[in-house]
Amino acid sequence: MKAINFIPLVQLCSHYKVETSFFKELNEAGLIEITTIEKVSCLHQDKINDVEKMIRIHHELNVNIEGIDVVFNLLHKVDDLQSEIDAVRNRLRLYESE
Repeated sequence: MKAINFIPLVQLCSHYKVETSFFKELNEAGLIEITTIEKVSCLHQDKINDVEKMIRIHHELNVNIEGIDVVFNLLHKVDDLQSEIDAVRNRLRLYESE
């Protein structure tokens, strides 16, 4: 596991002006995965976009951790449904072109 791909939580807390407890609560809810590297709690860089969304939802809409979990579950379902619609459209185009 390369430490290059991970960002320390302390740095994220400073940048986004949130407490470490916020990240710990997200981790406990299963929304993010905190990894410890050399005794430093870190987050993988691929999760930064999701974390930014979670922070905006929390601060701008005043949504708690449970609400963020619900929102992200719904967003994942919407993405899944959109992929399914795209697949059906592609199959339909195949039949229409015959």
